[in-house]
Amino acid sequence: MTKTVTTRYDVAEHLRTPEEMAAYLEACLEEADGDAAFIAKALGDIARAKGMSQVARDSGLSRESLYKALSGERSPGFDTILKVVRALGLKLHAEAARS
Repeated sequence: MTKTVTTRYDVAEHLRTPEEMAAYLEACLEEADGDAAFIAKALGDIARAKGMSQVARDSGLSRESLYKALSGERSPGFDTILKVVRALGLKLHAEAARS
């Protein structure tokens, strides 16, 4: 019998373009159901895809603090989220909720 070899799936390996990154974030925002740590993890995935060192430089935050803030284990401050979103070249937007 042949052994099946599996590898861990890493979404960051599949986020290649700004459009893919934006679509991923949009999907995560829809699925988060108010879970800020989930959104932080999604931003961490995008940051890893773009390069954490580059995102750290562009956001003015240290790599270590980015890894902690975007680990999905905590909810970072909104100012951190805004800095990261800007550094990723993304924009947050709002629309009226459907009733």
